[in-house]
Amino acid sequence: MTNTPFSLVLLFFSFFMPTLISSSLVQNPELVVQEVNRKINASSARRNLGYLSCGSGNPIDDCWRCDSNWEKNRQRLADCAIGFGKNAIGGKNGKIYVVTDASDDNPVTPKPGTLRHAVIQVEPLWIIFARDMVIKLKEELIMNSFKTIDGRGASVHIAGGPCITIQYVTNIIIHGIHIHDCKQGGNAMVRDSPRHFGWRTISDGDGVSIFGGSHVWVDHCSLSNCEDGLIDAIYGSTAITISNNYMTHHDKVMLLGHSDSYTHDKNMQVTIAFNHFGEGLVQRMPRCRLGYFHVVNNDYTHWEMYAIGGSANPTINSQGNRFVAPNNRFSKEVTKYEDAAESEWKHWNWRSEGDLMVNGAFFTKSGGGASSSYARASSLSARPSSIVGSITIGAGTLNCKKGSPC
Repeated sequence: MTNTPFSLVLLFFSFFMPTLISSSLVQNPELVVQEVNRKINASSARRNLGYLSCGSGNPIDDCWRCDSNWEKNRQRLADCAIGFGKNAIGGKNGKIYVVTDASDDNPVTPKPGTLRHAVIQVEPLWIIFARDMVIKLKEELIMNSFKTIDGRGASVHIAGGPCITIQYVTNIIIHGIHIHDCKQGGNAMVRDSPRHFGWRTISDGDGVSIFGGSHVWVDHCSLSNCEDGLIDAIYGSTAITISNNYMTHHDKVMLLGHSDSYTHDKNMQVTIAFNHFGEGLVQRMPRCRLGYFHVVNNDYTHWEMYAIGGSANPTINSQGNRFVAPNNRFSKEVTKYEDAAESEWKHWNWRSEGDLMVNGAFFTKSGGGASSSYARASSLSARPSSIVGSITIGAGTLNCKKGSPC
């Protein structure tokens, strides 16, 4: 991080509301990009242009966004993660791979220059994009270990088909991508490395599916309107940070834990920080099982059923969030204890500390409060909930321009 004094303020060019793209536009990349730019230029409700110091209070953004040479120092991002996924290095120290071709014609023999060809390689790669593009995948994008997908400097949409799968691999960073309108895929052959391809059964239709993955960081993405979850982590996945994302227009937002009986998920550790949970969301922000979940400094402005839920005795540590309840008088409760009687769930460790409750929102606590469960796995310090609005104002994809702070 540069030694920029707090008194030196810089103009950020990209605090605009992420937008839901109509699925009818997914077929035509030109129209999608035009529509995104139109809505970004028209939007002023959430992200007005303004001057901010490098001391924004968001430790991830303060680590890299004030660097006007970010485009030449892209891999610096790998040093900026926080929380349980802080050791996810992605493709750090690997070659830069430039995606020049938005097609995905053959999931078994992907063409060089495509995103699929990049993510299956064995060596570490930092993957960037030559221009704005919409990538409609024919099948799941099955990633290999030590990869970063970095959308900064372009408007990149993965949309209209199956989306991203992180299965039994490690050290993945996904940053600055629009992920929306994801569909099921499968009953097809798909390549996952230069030397292997295999038969895939039907996928769920998640935006990002983490299946037995570890050291994963999803940051500054805009996600909406997928067939199943926006981001799901199951089957023993752990060491995950989900940060600075903008999520809208979706029902079951985030599932963390495969099933109540899959006990390997008791070792799951996930940090959910600095995200904006926005318009049109219904539930599961997140829905947790068995593991430890630190939900810190997020802005919850919409939910229709509940915000945070879980079953099978997860530990949930909610700190410094802002919860704005819907006007519906039946949905004021932030929490939902699922699949258990009160005599059981009252012993689960669910804590709310320093959260701001707005419009009648309330959090039902349980368990021992300041128990050793919270102390052993605190992933980062919470900032005051009163500044959550400024910490999360840049959530979602950023309109980064070369030669200027992002």
